[in-house]
Amino acid sequence: MSLYILKRLVQLIPVLLGITIVAFVLVRLTGDPATIMLPPEASKETVEAFRREYGLDQPIYIQYANFVWGAVRGDLGISIRYREPVSGLFLERLPATLELAAGSMAIAILLGIPIGVISAVKRNSWIDTVTRLIGLFGQAVPSFYLGLMLIMIVAVQWRMLPTGGRGTLAQIILPAVTIGVHLLALTARFSRGAVLDVLRQDYVRTARAKGLNERLVLSRHVMKNAMIPIVTVLGLQVGAIFSGAVVTETVFSWPGIGRLMVQAISTRDFPIVQATVMIVALIFEVVNLLVDLTYAWLDPRIKYG
Repeated sequence: MSLYILKRLVQLIPVLLGITIVAFVLVRLTGDPATIMLPPEASKETVEAFRREYGLDQPIYIQYANFVWGAVRGDLGISIRYREPVSGLFLERLPATLELAAGSMAIAILLGIPIGVISAVKRNSWIDTVTRLIGLFGQAVPSFYLGLMLIMIVAVQWRMLPTGGRGTLAQIILPAVTIGVHLLALTARFSRGAVLDVLRQDYVRTARAKGLNERLVLSRHVMKNAMIPIVTVLGLQVGAIFSGAVVTETVFSWPGIGRLMVQAISTRDFPIVQATVMIVALIFEVVNLLVDLTYAWLDPRIKYG
């Protein structure tokens, strides 16, 4: 197991290098930060001094080498907009995004899995039909549209919850629901499919033929074997949470990583964009590793060598 973990961690290196190269090149195609950060009447000498201060006057391969070497040493650079270390800005906003991720994931797990299981058990019933319609709606509605509708109806018309911001439990509900609806729909759909596949297996028929209680059959034989594809889907949704946070945090003025990224892109704050892409990719890969390790815990027959 330890050898497998070490091998996966080594495989992270080329993945992160590839992702950072793509992000590094693409962000520089958006233009020169000096045109955004400096006034239009700035002299040529001022522009050159600005670019020299942030190393933008160097060849792109040298800029990339400096970024990688700094990242290895824990230095992610200085923000062009805030003039502060990027690592500090990231860590300052990370808790807000993690709160949003935990809330949306809780919605997906606590509601999506039970809904999917009930839909599979009650296959072709009205419950199954309603569940599939909810899943279709949850995956079809864009998160930015759902967020705006929730603000207009729940926050503005009904005055039940705040329109945005962070600090209270009430303020996290709408943005968490905005991201969580899509995750809930996807989780319910895959839970339904996974449970249906297991219900067709011979060992389930045997358990029922022995006269075991239906709840015991579901908990002992069905769910244990259906959890592997469900866990896979939940692990893959980490990327969806961070991508959804980019839009949702902007809509709800949520001070997290997603909003920081949007502001960095609009102001061409290269260090923040590069560092955020790299760290999010690292988090995604680590979560996938944890998902793979969870397989062995769910099914002892799975061995990693």
